[in-house]
Order: sequence, then C-alpha cells, then structure tokens
Amino acid sequence: MRLQSIQHKKAILSDWIPFSNHDKSIFPLAVLPSHHTLSRMSIRLYDSLSRSIREVSPSEGDTYRFYCCGPTVYGPAHIGNFRTFVMQDVFRRTLETAGQALIHVRNLTDVDDKTIRESRAAGQSLRDFTRHWTETFHADCESLNLLPPHVEPAATEHIDAQIDLIKKLIAKGHAYSTAEGSVYFRVSSFSDYGKLSRLKEREIRTNALPVEGSPVDADEYQRDSAADFALWKARKPEDGDVFWVSPWGEGRPGWHLECSAMSMTYLGESFDMHGGGIDLVFPHHENEIAQSEACTCKTFAHHWFHAAHLMVEGSKMSKSLGNLHTLKDVEARGYSPAALRYVLLSGHYRQPLNFTWDSLHSAESALDRLARFRDALTARFDKTAPAVSTPSAEPPDWGAFQSAWEILSEDLNTPAALGAIFTALKGIHPAQLTPARAKAEWQALSRLLQAFGLRLPEAKKAAAAPPEISALAEERWQAKQQRDFAAADRLRQQLKAAGWLVLDQKEGYSLEPATN
Repeated sequence: MRLQSIQHKKAILSDWIPFSNHDKSIFPLAVLPSHHTLSRMSIRLYDSLSRSIREVSPSEGDTYRFYCCGPTVYGPAHIGNFRTFVMQDVFRRTLETAGQALIHVRNLTDVDDKTIRESRAAGQSLRDFTRHWTETFHADCESLNLLPPHVEPAATEHIDAQIDLIKKLIAKGHAYSTAEGSVYFRVSSFSDYGKLSRLKEREIRTNALPVEGSPVDADEYQRDSAADFALWKARKPEDGDVFWVSPWGEGRPGWHLECSAMSMTYLGESFDMHGGGIDLVFPHHENEIAQSEACTCKTFAHHWFHAAHLMVEGSKMSKSLGNLHTLKDVEARGYSPAALRYVLLSGHYRQPLNFTWDSLHSAESALDRLARFRDALTARFDKTAPAVSTPSAEPPDWGAFQSAWEILSEDLNTPAALGAIFTALKGIHPAQLTPARAKAEWQALSRLLQAFGLRLPEAKKAAAAPPEISALAEERWQAKQQRDFAAADRLRQQLKAAGWLVLDQKEGYSLEPATN
C-alpha cells in the first residue's frame, strides 16, 4: 500500500494509532509484519555518524522507524540507484525476519530543478511528467522484488509542512529571507554543522563567507562548499507555473527541506534510522540534520545507513560514458531482474561494487543452483510430512544455515552470507535427509531467501547422465558391493570431478549433477 498524503491515508485507514509521544507520529496496525510476536533477534549495522557498528533497536516503543531518501522522478532510475534501494529493502526484510515491527517511509522528490527543467522540455505539466516516472519507478521496484514502503509521501503534497518548518527556523534565528523572496538556512547558526560528513575535520573551502553566508540557490552545488542553502526559492521565469504561495512570496521549497518535513510528519521529530546513497551524505543529509535539529533541538536520526557507489566495468557511472544502465537495459540483454538483484547483493554495501555483464551470467547460474537444491529438498517431503513449527517465543531453527543468518545479521554482510549459504549446500545431501529434516532445512533456506528478497526461478531440467558416467557409477556400485571401498572411493572422486554426485540408497544409488 502506498499512501501519499495524510488526508488520503486517513480516508483509507481508520485504525491508525500513535506509537510515540509525537502528535504527528502515526503507524497503521495493518502494516505490522505478521510475525512481529517473535522473540527479536539481534541485528547490528554500521552507523555513518558514529563510524561504528551498532545494534539496531527502537529508540522509543516497540516499532522501528525507518526513513529512506527516495528517487527524484525525472527519468528512469539506474542500477546504481537501485543498489541503494535494494540494500535498504534487505535491511527492512532482515529486521522483519528477526521479528522487529517497523514502519518504512520513502519519499518521492517530485519538484526540484531537474523535474521542472525536464518537464518543461517534454512539454508536460510537472504533475503528469512526474506521475509517469513515478509509475516507471514503481514497476521497476516490483520487478526487483522491493517491498513497497508503508508510506510514500511526495514533496508537492507536503508544502504546508515545509512552510511551517521554515517559519520555525526564521523565528529561532536559523534562517533569513531575502528581498527577492527566497529563504536561506544560516549555516553559521548551527554549531554542529558537518558532524555527519566530518566537514570540520577536512580542508573544506567555505568561500570566505560574509556575515549572512554565501547563499546558494541551486538544489545541487559543489560538495565542498558550506554555504548557506535554500529553504524556499523565489519564483523564477524558468519555473513556469510551478510555484506555491508563501509568507515570502510565490516560490517553491528547496530540495533539502523536503525530507526533514516529510520524515518528521510521519516518524516524529526524532526517529531511528535514516538511509540513502553515500553521495547524499554531503550536502543533503548534512543539511537535513542542521535544519531539523536547529528547529527541534532533538536528535534528528539516531542511526545513519549509507550504501556505496556502483561502478560499471571498472568505471564510474556517468551520463557521458553512456553507462547509466537501467533495469530495462538489463532485461534487453536477456537477464532477469532477480539476477540483477543478486549482483547488487554480491558486494558489501559499504564498499564500491563493480557491475559487469558477466556477473549477471554468474548470478543466473547461482539462482539456478539454489532452485535445483530447493527442488531436491522439497522432493523429500509432502503434505503428510511432519510440520516443523517455529514457536512464537523462540528463534527459528536455522539448521545448516545458522552461519549465513549470523553473518547477514552482522552489518548486512550479504556477499559473505551468500557464500555461507553455498557452503551449507555442500554439507547437505537431500536424498539422505529424513522428510522432517529436509523440510526444516527448506524452511530455513526460505527464510534466508526472503531476507535477501531473492525469487528463485524454475530449475533448469538436468540432463540425463551420459553413458560413460552411468557406466562409471555402476562400476563404483559393484566395487562397493564387493567391499572394495578404496576402488569405490576412487570412482566416486572421478564422478565428482566429472560434475556428478552419486547418492547411495538402501537398494541402489542415484546420480545427480553436482550443485557445488
């Protein structure tokens, strides 16, 4: 469910209840995960502000409040954008798998310099233009199996909240208006400015700021400048009919203001987690902290979660290099969205990840291997097999996948956790498991795949063993019957080297392609 305004939300849901002491903080009972009664398991994640790995837990009450900077809807999101969104999705899924109830808010930036410029170039109204790209983004999210946020507010639907925030900042002396009708945040008034990006610890050019600073009107500007930034931008001819009426004249909000107003509207003045790409640390998130904490005198977000850049074939992603690939580009090459998601999880989120087309081929192979293993497990039990229950007060049985879960729980180490899954596969021979144990392992693997958000394909049909492999397997069986175990072991190794596993049963044996 995507709810884009407080009014629309209240019209649809009647069971919204306060979950903190903030008047504007509301949470729908309907979005609590069905397994929220589970005993919560510990999850730890790196915090960009403290530069340390910290336990993830609600700062207030039982519900974890999670805000993500969403897309600017002026074109298709590229795979670099989706690296961040996929990692945020895995974080949410991991929390829910651990039994933590949460509310996930992700905004839409549907008004800024780029959306106005591109909508005018397309000859469309801002509303029609951004609606199209919002729908495109949602379709891509669904293909990549991203859970929809519980609330998805749009900047244009929260103008009043942004104006109210500016009024408070002016009243407290943290912002000032100009003759032309713009309003700027006075950076020098906030002593903690730079605490997230470590601005004061680096050699940063401040443009020899005068008393009122060097106000910058652009939504995006040089990242080494600590100049005063726009909270409200006076109407300009190039804005066309995109403007709202404010106490300072016709205009529109600045980009940085949007997230502060919307996050506080839905999560309260102080919430648990704020996420985004590493490129947003400065100036966007730095400015969010400044304007929010200057207004409320409270900690804005208790934990900061940033994903590193995506490289493409060893190069930085850029429009000039023509490597801003989209999901549509990936599908045009014959690869599935699931393969792209797997690739985006194949590197640790805090390290740059190099995307290659070959990596998609490897991802498809890995997903097929998992699918064949899944089918081998499910073939061992049926509806009459004993169910493996997960008591609500006890952690689930992770079986052979315990290590993979523990690794994922420690700073979302997705590549190592995926590696641990395949290591576990090496020690499991489905044909040798009891139906109950096969079902338990299947349930554990399913929980992990749910946390990763990986949809497995239909397994490719395995080819029948060639005659020479069948003959080798039969020779081994006869050696074993004659108690020539040395020869039997040697022949088993030959089969394994040829890519086949032989599984002994009471009355014979079976052959299957090696999945490792």
